[in-house]
Amino acid sequence: MNIALIAHDTKKELMVQFCIAYCGILSRHNLCATGTTGKLISDATGLNITRYMSGAQGGGQQISARISCDEIDLLLFFRDPLTPKSTEPNDIDMLRMCDMRQIPVATNIATAEVLIHGLERGDLDWRNLINPTSGF
Repeated sequence: MNIALIAHDTKKELMVQFCIAYCGILSRHNLCATGTTGKLISDATGLNITRYMSGAQGGGQQISARISCDEIDLLLFFRDPLTPKSTEPNDIDMLRMCDMRQIPVATNIATAEVLIHGLERGDLDWRNLINPTSGF
């Protein structure tokens, strides 16, 4: 499964701790991340992560492009809901693209843990469950 990892500045340490805790599960998947987040995670865990530009330089847009091409299966995006971001319009577009492409998304650690446990159990192989005629 292709998993994208993104974290706003105030959530980067939380993302690193999350990845340390679930390193065993994440290591069995293809990971990509925005630049700084990917470097921090890789340095802390040794996970192999494809790194794109930092979010402010367009890394989120690079990941959005992969989402639009159905190349991402799961997005873990730890957002800071209290601090306005210059990238917020792009972030909203990315989340919209996930909705359009039926990509599971976690924007906080609670949802990320639910998804990571589902991933471990094999519950997230949802693309095989969708009926193209009904959408479910």
